[in-house]
Amino acid sequence: MSDLLTLLQQRNSAPRLTEPGPAEEELREMIAAGTRAPDHAWLRPWRFISIAGERREAFGEVLERCLLARNPEADAAARDKARSAPLRAPLLLVVVTRLTEHPKVPAVEQRQSAGCAAQGILLAAEALGYAGIWRTGDAAFDPAVMQALGLSDNEEITGFLYLGTRASAPKSLPGLNPQDFLSHW
Repeated sequence: MSDLLTLLQQRNSAPRLTEPGPAEEELREMIAAGTRAPDHAWLRPWRFISIAGERREAFGEVLERCLLARNPEADAAARDKARSAPLRAPLLLVVVTRLTEHPKVPAVEQRQSAGCAAQGILLAAEALGYAGIWRTGDAAFDPAVMQALGLSDNEEITGFLYLGTRASAPKSLPGLNPQDFLSHW
């Protein structure tokens, strides 16, 4: 099996990430891979926002503030979890879907393209020796979080990609039989 197929078939999420994170040039390589996602009509229905260094702490404050706006009764543990979420990895990459009215490309297809871009970035991270995990949660759907990130009215968060160095060995995932997911018509 080629190295590429091995990478594709063995990638899995890394919930615990540490330094070092990708350098700027490596991040550009990851983004380049993401921009090869299927893209009907070349709409480029995605963009990416990098949050690194001290900006992660500032974004954590945004997440806590937005949590309290959604749930004023949030307890200290929930507040701390929201505030510390961006600190789970050296680099947080927000994948944004940019929706455009188009007669042949429905919104669902544009969202899928952004999802493919996110997967391309995760695969590129693995190829460069890093790891990642894709998360959403309530913050991904919160208009106040979107506003704080500077999203336009036609944009939405596809997911938060946490990127860094795997803090422990990859988890062992059960093998899946491709035949269990394949039918022929």
